[in-house]
Amino acid sequence: MSRRFEEIDWRETPIGAISLRRRLDPALDVDVYEVKLDDEYLMSSLFTVAEVELARLALAELHEADLDVVVGGLGLGYTAGAVLDDPRVRTLTVVEALGEVISWHRQGVLPLAARLTEDPRCRLVRGDFFALVNDPAGLDPQTPGRRFHAILVDIDHTPRHVLNPSHEVFYTPAGLRRLAAHLRPGGVFALWSDDPPDDDFTATLAEVFPTARAHVVRFANHLTGGEAANTVYVAGR
Repeated sequence: MSRRFEEIDWRETPIGAISLRRRLDPALDVDVYEVKLDDEYLMSSLFTVAEVELARLALAELHEADLDVVVGGLGLGYTAGAVLDDPRVRTLTVVEALGEVISWHRQGVLPLAARLTEDPRCRLVRGDFFALVNDPAGLDPQTPGRRFHAILVDIDHTPRHVLNPSHEVFYTPAGLRRLAAHLRPGGVFALWSDDPPDDDFTATLAEVFPTARAHVVRFANHLTGGEAANTVYVAGR
């Protein structure tokens, strides 16, 4: 098959058909990895600045060592990789609902696969992040009741544009309080969003957390010749 395009995997899942594709970007002369759910793009290795900033901005709020971190949503692994770049991180638990995504990493077909699977601090857990948030046993099935210094989430497009209607309650005060219960005192919650800052959601965060801020992360978009932006919300317990 030509290097210009390859569909590496395609599978039906409970939330739709998920596919992993690799294509050559002729302008940059780099391989671009893309994940689609049905006809909707979920992620691309072409634009990863905000995924990395999700980790950097959250961990910058913490000043101790031996950090235990959860990432909700594995994807192409850029947020998890950025977490592991911080030498203070003791453990990283990555919760991913789709076994297909975990298998791409374990099979080594993604650029950061070895970075994650060979680091002894990192554990990939198949599970529904939102269901685990609602479970008093918590986000680590091996250690019920465990609390974390930081919980980072990149699953839905935005708090208003979710992949499944069952996720909507997570973005309410009640859902965020359940999330906060899994944080250590002084812990941090951070969320990636594809939309500009949403003042109503920032206010919702402020109902639950003493501090809440929306960071605009800008990056070059060579497809348009201009600039694009995502939002990273950071809230402290």
